[in-house]
This record gives sequence, C-alpha cells and structure tokens, in this order.
Amino acid sequence: MKESLRLSLDQKLQQRLSPLQMRYARMLEMTEPEVEEEVRRELDDNPALVEAEHDSGDDTGFNETSEEMQLADYRDEDDIPAYRLESRNRSVNDTYYEPVAVAAGESLMDNLMSQLSETDMDDRQLSIARYIIGNLDDNGYMTRSIPEIEDDLAFGAGIDVAPGEVKGILDTIRSLDPAGVGAYDLRDCLALQLRRLPQSMDVDNARAIVDHYFDLFSLRHFDRLESAMKISREDLRRAEDVIRSLNPKPAGRFSDSDVDDRTRHIIPDFVVEADDDGNLTVSMPGSHPDLAIERSFAAADDSMSKPDRDTSQRRRDAMLFISRKRDDAADFIELLRMRRVTLMRIMEAIVKYQKKFFMGDDDESSLRPMILKDIAAMTGYDLSVISRATAGKYVATQSGIYPLKFFFNEKVGGEDASSSRELAAMIKRMIDSEDTAAPLSDDAITSGLNEAGYDIARRTVAKYREKLGYPVARLRKKL
Repeated sequence: MKESLRLSLDQKLQQRLSPLQMRYARMLEMTEPEVEEEVRRELDDNPALVEAEHDSGDDTGFNETSEEMQLADYRDEDDIPAYRLESRNRSVNDTYYEPVAVAAGESLMDNLMSQLSETDMDDRQLSIARYIIGNLDDNGYMTRSIPEIEDDLAFGAGIDVAPGEVKGILDTIRSLDPAGVGAYDLRDCLALQLRRLPQSMDVDNARAIVDHYFDLFSLRHFDRLESAMKISREDLRRAEDVIRSLNPKPAGRFSDSDVDDRTRHIIPDFVVEADDDGNLTVSMPGSHPDLAIERSFAAADDSMSKPDRDTSQRRRDAMLFISRKRDDAADFIELLRMRRVTLMRIMEAIVKYQKKFFMGDDDESSLRPMILKDIAAMTGYDLSVISRATAGKYVATQSGIYPLKFFFNEKVGGEDASSSRELAAMIKRMIDSEDTAAPLSDDAITSGLNEAGYDIARRTVAKYREKLGYPVARLRKKL
C-alpha cells in the first residue's frame, strides 16, 4: 500500500470591517435628530465624555443673570412665586411663545364606539363591535370576513356568537358615520355612500353603474356603458360626477390626527444659501453640543493604563476602566468629526454639480444628470459611502426642502444630455395640457418627445408616466 504526502497552498483575499468602521458606517446613515439622540445616550453612558466648555471671556466666574440670582434666594422651586416664573421681562420686540395645549385627535375606534354607545347594544355586543372595528384598516375597510371574525371571537376572545349575530353588528357599524366605513372593497364603499344620498335620476344612474356596470366604468369604456344602460352621454357625465364626489377612503381623516400634522416635520441636515454675487454657502445646523474628554480622565497618563504586577487588583481594574472609557470617548468624538467632514464634502459636491438649481431656479428640469459615480469622482469616496450619507438626509434651499436623493437622476439616453427630471417634467406638461376627451397614448407622447429632440423609446415614456402617477390614456379619459 502506497502512502503519499501532498502540500497545497491556497491564497484567499478577505476584507473585514473593524468595529469602529462598522459604527462609522451606521452613524453616517443617521439623520441629525438620530445623531443628537446618540450623543445624549453616549453622554449618559460614558463618564469620560462631557460637553465642551466654551470660554465666555468673563474672568469673574459669575455668569448668572439677575433673575437667576433672585430665584436662588428661595429654598426650592415650590417656594418660588408664580409671578416670578411667568414674568416677561423682555423687550417689546422680542418674540414670546405661549405654551399651547393640543388635544389629542380622535381615532376611528373612539369615534365609532362613541356612536355605538348611543344605541341599545349591551356590553357583550359592544365587545363584539369593538373587535370588528379593530379589523378595519386605515381607510375604514374590513380586513377579515365574517366567518373569520366568528372563529377569532370563539377561539381568541372566548365569545360564542349566534348565527348572523356578527353580520347584524357589522351592518350597524356600516350604518354609522363616516359613510362607507366597514366596506369590503371600493365598490362596496361607493355603494354604501350612494344609498344615503337623496334619490334622483343622477343618483339612480350612479347606483346602477356601481351595482351592475362597475367594471365597465372603472375601465372607462363609456361607449359600451351608454349602450348597456341606454342613457345619453350627458346623463352618464352627471352620474360620473356623483360617483366622483364620493370618498374612496371614508376613514382617511382619522389616520392623521391634528397632533400628527403639527408634530410631523422635517429637520434639514443642510442649509444652502446664495448671496447676490452668486456664491453658495453650505452649513450644517446641527444642535448637538461639542464634546470633550472629561478632565480627570484626560489627565490619566498612559502609564496608568498599563499597571504593573505590584498594583492591587482593584486599582488595576480602575485604571483599565479609565483607559477604556477614555478611548471610547475619543473614538466617539472622532466619529462625529469624520461624519461631519464626509457629509460636508458630499453636500458641497452636490451643490457644485447642481449650482443652477441652488441659485434659486426651482425648476426640476434645470437639474443636470447626476449619479453616485459623479459625486464619487469629485469627493474620492466609495459609492457605498455616498449612498449611506445621502439616505434620509434633507437640505433646505431658497425654494424649499428637498431630500438629497432628489438631486440624483440619470441621463435619458447614452448621448442625450437631458436628465430624467427634464424628461419627467416634459411628459407631465404634455399630459396636463392634453384633451381629456382624447388623452395622449404612450406612442403619441413618444412621437411628440422625438419631435422635440428626445431620442427615447415608448417603454421609457411608460416608465416615467407611471412614476409620475398617471394611468394609461384609456383611464385618463373623461366625459
């Protein structure tokens, strides 16, 4: 039996990110509010990290105002008179913000249960009704069938219902306001609303369309609809107006309360300002404080971080703790600096590339074709870095607030210098100015764009039309 030995050599290339690089990549994706929250969390967790002290130029060491000195005379806050806390010792030109109490918006559940409480339902029926309402989506549509709800009540809530009981309670819910709530689909929702309208010839025609010819109506086959219903084009137009007056999302107003509208806002990560000389200035209005290493941690020299064997275990642990926290604080400060430098360089490159737009021309068609590679060539960063840095970030300009992804748009064709924004704006203008009785088809739009000098295909037109939210020509047709 022969035995042989063989030696093989394999070469493998691997790239591994250090924990610091992974943390930097994660921080680069954060928006400004998220970074502020991260800074507050780090200040709470790391005793070696503190807010940097700024020299105010006052050598006396007393920075209290007269009001603060007077309030210090009281033992605690409970002893301070209300008039001192609410006094407005300001100039008449200063802005004073009154605290405003905002009432919480009413939810769909609260609104419907409030109406049901005025009916003759008992507690058991109200419990069933609450479960049914809990299966409504944000638009007010039912998400589960009656048999499914009956099974859920039996096995989940332990409530045995009689045959037809759930349907009866659901019918009561469907009779509540807003009209159309509790519908199974759009057709059912429109039918519920039409039943509440005063009877007239136009309403009767609208009911007939929704009940019997909804497919023809949704596909805009008006000629076949006239023939099937044996009505004139004018009667069909008036019936369509009735249907268009209905609300396809009856519970839409409950999904966004007044509180949400007041508190939902965008905090821009950058501000771009232009002066009269055509110069653009980029700034980052971040509100997180400057950070520094706490003095006692910074004073510990490197020799303390490497204790010898004669040092007690408790002292060695303390020295290692100080060293570790100090290094963590230094790394975090460096991460913030690197993030700011990276974001500023990328934003300045975008502003330089799209200077015409930032100078005050808010026309989207003025945007130059720009992709990640263009900014990568200007900054020297990798494409993944630019993608992370621009994700979820916003910039405030003279014409409004825009996401950074807004400024990235590809060329329409290989040799064409026009951008996708310019093409989309052109298609939008053509559709908005079309004859609604004979809308432009994708072929007609393509021909018009080709005549205007845009060398594009019909499938490209269809893609941008869908991005703009326009349906096909047949569905844009109006009577």
